[in-house]
Amino acid sequence: MATLDIPSSFPSFLSPPSPSPSPSPSPSPSPSPSSFLSCSSSSYIVPSVFFRSLSSSNYFPQAIFSPFFWPPNHRKCKSKGLGFVRCEANPNRGISDVAKQLGALLWGRGLPPSLLVGAIRELWTSGWMIMMGQLAPSGEDGAFRRRESQFRDRPVAPVPASQTGRFHLYASLTCPWAHRTIIVHALKGLADAVPLSVAVAGTSGLWEFHPQSNSINQGILAPTIDKANGCQRLAEVYRLRKGGYNGRSTVPMLWDSLVNEVVNNESADIIEILNSDFNEVAKYPDLDLMPKHLKQDIERWNELIYPNINNGVYRCGFAQSQAAYEVAVKSLFSTLDILEEHLGTSRYLCGDSLTLADIRLFTTLYRFDAAYNILFKCSRKKISEYQNLYGYLRDIYQIPGIASTCDLQAVMDGYYKVLFPLNPGGICPLVPRCSETSLLLMPHDREKLLCNAIGAVR
Repeated sequence: MATLDIPSSFPSFLSPPSPSPSPSPSPSPSPSPSSFLSCSSSSYIVPSVFFRSLSSSNYFPQAIFSPFFWPPNHRKCKSKGLGFVRCEANPNRGISDVAKQLGALLWGRGLPPSLLVGAIRELWTSGWMIMMGQLAPSGEDGAFRRRESQFRDRPVAPVPASQTGRFHLYASLTCPWAHRTIIVHALKGLADAVPLSVAVAGTSGLWEFHPQSNSINQGILAPTIDKANGCQRLAEVYRLRKGGYNGRSTVPMLWDSLVNEVVNNESADIIEILNSDFNEVAKYPDLDLMPKHLKQDIERWNELIYPNINNGVYRCGFAQSQAAYEVAVKSLFSTLDILEEHLGTSRYLCGDSLTLADIRLFTTLYRFDAAYNILFKCSRKKISEYQNLYGYLRDIYQIPGIASTCDLQAVMDGYYKVLFPLNPGGICPLVPRCSETSLLLMPHDREKLLCNAIGAVR
C-alpha cells in the first residue's frame, strides 16, 4: 500500500487512524514515524484513489504537483483498493495554491471532469459507509437496525415525597425520543420533583450542555447546564456510574443522584415511569396517560406506530440500500394512511382520551415536514397534506404545557447541522410554513369528535 504525505492544513478527515507505513523514496528527507503519525506540518495522508485519479491523467500540468516532492514513480501508481499514496511537502507553497490549481483543473478545458468526480465519489462513498456503520448500523440488506437500550430498571414505586429531587431526567429538545419524556414531565407537573437537564447535540455528535436563554422563542424550554452533576457532556454523566460506561450515551436518561446510577435510558419505559411512579410528588397526580382500561389499545397502537412511523422515518433516512429504503417508505406511508382514516372519527388514538400512544406519535409528526420529509427522504407526502393528521397535530400542540416543549429551530439545527453523513454541507433549510407556530395554533375543530371524555386532557 503506497502512501502520500501532504501539509497538515489539508482537511483532516482524509487522514485514516492507521499505523505509519514505510516511507517511499523521496528527494527530500522522510519524516520520522512520530511526526508522520502526528501529521506534522510536513506530512499527511490522503487516500490513494484520489491520487491515482489525478496522477494517471496526462492532462494534469506539473503545476498541480509542484507543492509537493512527489516520489519518482508517482505517475505509475497502480495500487488497488482504498490504499494511501505518499510524498513530501514543499515548504515553499501552501495548500491554498493546491486548491486554486485543483479548481482551475476542474473547470479547465484540458481536464475530463469524470476523473476528479470519480475519485471524489469513491472517496466519499467509502467514508460515508464507514460513518453510517457507526451512526446507523444496518444488516446485509442495508436496512437500519436500531440498538436496544441498555438500562431498563425503574424506581421503587411510588416514589415518596422524601425523595423529591433524587431522580434526575436528562433529555433534549432535538430528539423525538427525549421529547416525549419532556412532554410527560411537563403534563404531570414534575419540574420540582424530578429536575430536568436539557442537552444539545454537539458538532462531534455527542450530547453536550450549553445553557442558553431562549430570547427568540419566549416561553420555550431552553438548553441548560447539567443540574445534577455539573458535567460538560452527557457521556461524562454515564461514566460516573459504578463500574463506568463505554457504550452509547443517549437521551433520554433517568438518573439516580443518590447512588450515581443510570436507572433507565429507554424512552418508552421512562414515559410510563413519569406517568405512574411519581404521583405522590407530582402536581397533577390525577392525570393518567395510561389508564388500565385503555392499556391494551395503547399497546396495540404502539406496536403499529413504533416500527412503521417512530422508527420508520429513521429506517427511511438511515437506509443503506435502495431496496431497504423503499420497503421503509411503503410501510411508513401505508401506516399514515391507516391513522388518517382512524382519526377522521376519533379525536385521539384511543377515543376521547389523550394517552401515551398519542404523545409517542406526536413527537414524530411534529418533526415530519421540517426534517423527515426532506432530510430522511420521507417525501411522498407531508403531514400538512393529511386533513385529519394535521388537525390532530395542531390539537395536541395546543394542549397547555406542550407548545413550551417544542422548539422546531432547535430540532432542525440538530438534524441538518449535526447529521453530517446525511447533510455534509450543513445548510439548514427554513422552517416550512405549515410547521410555523402561527399555523399550528390555527383552529382544528377536533373537539367536535368528542363524545365521552375519560381522563381527557383539554
